[in-house]
Amino acid sequence: MVEVRFSENALSDMGSIAAYIARDPEFHAAKQVERFFESAERLRTHPRMGRMVPEVGHPTIRELIVGNYRVMYHLSKEELAEVLTGHHSARKFPFARVLPKTTKPPRAK
Repeated sequence: MVEVRFSENALSDMGSIAAYIARDPEFHAAKQVERFFESAERLRTHPRMGRMVPEVGHPTIRELIVGNYRVMYHLSKEELAEVLTGHHSARKFPFARVLPKTTKPPRAK
């Protein structure tokens, strides 16, 4: 079974998303955050279930699509999946939260 961890950035993202959604009935915010955690929980038994993030193109950086959100994670070894960020799909891609600091984002074509 794979251990699933949430990075500080990911937890911060989830809080920000919940605060934004909570402008509507708070129930919706809580439900969306619950979906993030339920999706990540499935990584324990199926760590490769997410697709490779197309903007990164590396097999260890993967994502789960949860409604309009992308929950991106790093599969560092067979025993660990670290959730890196929760990100609304309409927003600019969060390269700084997904790529290692030594890697530069790909150039636009």
